Amino acid sequence: MQVRPIRSKRDYKETLRRIEVLWGAARGTEEGDLLEVLVALVEGYEREHFPIDLADPIEAIEFRLEQQGKDHRALIGIIGQRTRVYEVMHRDRPLSLAMIRNLHAKLGIPAEVLIRACKLRRKRVPAAAAGRKRKTA
Repeated sequence: MQVRPIRSKRDYKETLRRIEVLWGAARGTEEGDLLEVLVALVEGYEREHFPIDLADPIEAIEFRLEQQGKDHRALIGIIGQRTRVYEVMHRDRPLSLAMIRNLHAKLGIPAEVLIRACKLRRKRVPAAAAGRKRKTA
């Protein structure tokens, strides 16, 4: 079979059909080699045409903890003390460089995910403080 670059949606769909037919081919065989090449072509096409945005840092941490069957308490000592973990996980405080390094080293979360800006929660201003005017000297 002839292998060509994927240049259009039609080429993409046709390549997916060919992969489906070849799925399960033994490695090292002619069909297995063709399957590997076609999968690489599809991966390149999808990376270019269907990019996936990186996860939010806090969501990535929560996902990794869930994978490992742990909860936020497992972050004590990695992010800091209990109150610091609470602040970070409740989006009151951003991750520091030291926290990012520790999370990457100890939990294996990719650094490029952790360095992204995460949405911080806006702090609520008590109603009494919101209505007060500041005195100027």
